[in-house]
Amino acid sequence: MMKKLSKNHRIYCTSRNYREVVKLAKLKHINVVIVGKHGGSSKEGKLLASIKRMEYLFELIRKFSPDLTISFCSPEAARISYGLGIKHVAYSDSPHAKAVMTLCVPFVQKLLTPWVISKNEFVRYGISRKDIVHYRAIDASVIVKEKSKIKKIPVDPSKKTIVIRPEEREASYISGRLISDKIIHEISKESAKYNIIVLARYDSQKNKLKDEFGKKILVMNNVVNGKSLLSITDVFIGSGGTMTAESALMGIPTVSYDAVPNYIEKYLVRIGLIRRETNPKKISFLVKNMLRDDKRNTEKAKKILDSMEDPYLKLINTIKTM
Repeated sequence: MMKKLSKNHRIYCTSRNYREVVKLAKLKHINVVIVGKHGGSSKEGKLLASIKRMEYLFELIRKFSPDLTISFCSPEAARISYGLGIKHVAYSDSPHAKAVMTLCVPFVQKLLTPWVISKNEFVRYGISRKDIVHYRAIDASVIVKEKSKIKKIPVDPSKKTIVIRPEEREASYISGRLISDKIIHEISKESAKYNIIVLARYDSQKNKLKDEFGKKILVMNNVVNGKSLLSITDVFIGSGGTMTAESALMGIPTVSYDAVPNYIEKYLVRIGLIRRETNPKKISFLVKNMLRDDKRNTEKAKKILDSMEDPYLKLINTIKTM
């Protein structure tokens, strides 16, 4: 969307200093101004990081003086835009992120969201139904449809490849026990048979996994283009977030351990592109069956993907009405 908008508009893009966002921006040659950082897992850390980020953003945004803010429901973007009188359009497919929704949704003029999520899920946060716009797509479809260069990832070609994506441990909506370590433990028992790749989210998570599992698994050192990794994947195990949806829409046999119950995951389970299982031992058994059957949902996934519209067009139409 940034690349399309920048053809006819002045764009100023900011992000927190968040490992995956920053490194993916470099991979995709996107110019991002880094302002502030992620606050970690504690409430105090998140609050302090947000306060400092708003302070930095205030001067930058006042100087740039935009006519419109577009965000993926950023509380800092909402507060700065509201304070400076800038119209704000936000995207969200995550009404389960209560803290972020509470701090952002009441201050936006328009909210765009996938059609599988009821408008009522956002109305409860303080926005009028008439200001919520549905688009017939899920966000992962944009990533899957995007033309991107596939970078070769070295793995043993004689073995099938399992990719595991741990949950977003430092998000405010994650609570209770984390099960990805237990899943990795069960799957790693088959390390002699399969390539087992884990795509960690944080450096601390990456180092912990390397110390715990050693050479039984391959923990990716660098952030990679998701499509490059998924192109060599025979089975994907994810927490139910964006990369889980990407995998499903590429027709890859996909298991969700549903760490964060959400409407996108429920939709993909309902239409049969994702299998949901939360028990680590049962996941291991399910994965073995998937690898043995080697059945892909390529045709079904392509049909569903082709039926989805481009959310960018809804954004443009929405902006015209403001």
